[in-house]
Amino acid sequence: MKKFFSVLLTLLMLIPTGVSSNCTELNIDSSIPSYILIEAKTGRVLYEKEADSKLFPASVTKVMTMLLIMEAIDSGRISYDDMVTASANAASMGGSQVYLKEGEQFSVRDMLKSISMASANDACVAMAEHLCGSEEAFVEQMNQKAKELGMVNTNFENTNGLDDTVTEHYTTARDIALMSRELINKHPDILTFTSVWMDSVRNGDFGLTNTNRLVRFYRGANGLKTGSTSKAGFCISAAAERDGMQLICVIMKASTRDQRNEAAKKLLDHGFANFAAVSFEPEIISKQRVPGAEKETTSFFIEGCDALTVKGSQANIKREYKLNKNIKAPLKKGDCVGEVIYSLDSELLYKGKVVALEDVNKITYIGLLSRLFTEIFGG
Repeated sequence: MKKFFSVLLTLLMLIPTGVSSNCTELNIDSSIPSYILIEAKTGRVLYEKEADSKLFPASVTKVMTMLLIMEAIDSGRISYDDMVTASANAASMGGSQVYLKEGEQFSVRDMLKSISMASANDACVAMAEHLCGSEEAFVEQMNQKAKELGMVNTNFENTNGLDDTVTEHYTTARDIALMSRELINKHPDILTFTSVWMDSVRNGDFGLTNTNRLVRFYRGANGLKTGSTSKAGFCISAAAERDGMQLICVIMKASTRDQRNEAAKKLLDHGFANFAAVSFEPEIISKQRVPGAEKETTSFFIEGCDALTVKGSQANIKREYKLNKNIKAPLKKGDCVGEVIYSLDSELLYKGKVVALEDVNKITYIGLLSRLFTEIFGG
C-alpha cells in the first residue's frame, strides 16, 4: 500500500496545475510533437505538449540505466572503484561507444563517465552484465523500476536505446521526466558526471566530450542525457539549476539537434523567468503540554516543504499549523499530533504533519501524586 500511494502521489504531482500548454506562446517549433517542463523537487508541470505520446527515446533510455547504476552504488552493492570487465557481447555494440575490447577493464566511475558523457552503448551493456549477469536481466529491472515510478507508458527492450531491431522500446516525455527527477533527487552525485563538458578515460588517452551541448552553452545546465536515431529523431532530457530551482525539460522527436536544443532552452528560460522555488525548513515547537504525560512539556516537529510559486509571490506564502484536540499520553516518537498547511492566498501548496519529537510516557499514579504535592506545597 505504501508503494501504491507513493506512485499515486508522484502521478498527481505531474498533473498540470493551471499552466498553459499552448506551444505558440513560447514560439516553440510546432513540428516538435512532444515535450514537457517540470520543477524537480515538487514535480510540478510548468509547460507541456502531448507529453503522453509513446515515442522512441534513443539514448535518453540511459537515464534509467544510470538510475539503476546509481542505486547500486548508493546502496553499497558496488563502488566507483570496482573494476568491470567487458564481454564480447558488450564490445560488439555499435553506435556511440568508447570502443571497449573484450576483456578490457574499466572502473565503475569510468563506465559512468562513458555512459553519461559519450553515450557509450558498450559501457551500458558492460555495466548491465556486471550488475545482473546479462543485459536481459538488467532490462527486466529497468521495466520493474519504471512500474514503481508510475511510468505507465514505458517499455524498455535494451539498456542503451539502440532501436534498429526493437519494436516495443518506447516511453513518453512525462515518463522520462519521472525517471529523470528520481535520478536527480535521489542520486544527486550523478550531476558530477552529467554536468562535465570534457573528460577522459584510459588514463587520459581517450577523450570524452559531452553530447549535451547545453552543459557548455546554457547557464546552469547540469545534465542530463541526449539521444538521436532515425526512428527517435533528436531527444533530450535537459536539466538546469539556477537560484536553488532545478528544472527538467524533455524534448521528443525534434528534426535536428539545433531544433531540439533551441526548444529546450526556450522552455528552461520560461521556467526560470516565471517561477521560483521556495524551501521551508522544518521547525521544532517546544514546551507543549500533553494531558496525562509524565513530563510537563514536550516538543513537536513541524514538517518543512519545497514549494513552487510564480516569481515575486514568495513572500506571500503562509505557514499555519494546528494541533489535534485529543492529544494525550502515551505518544511514540513520530506519532502525528497535528497538521501544517502552506498556502499562497487561497491556493494550498502543501499539507504536512506535526509529529511528536520524542516518546511521551503516560504519568504513573505515584508521579501524579508527586506533581500534585509539588503544585500545592511547592518544590
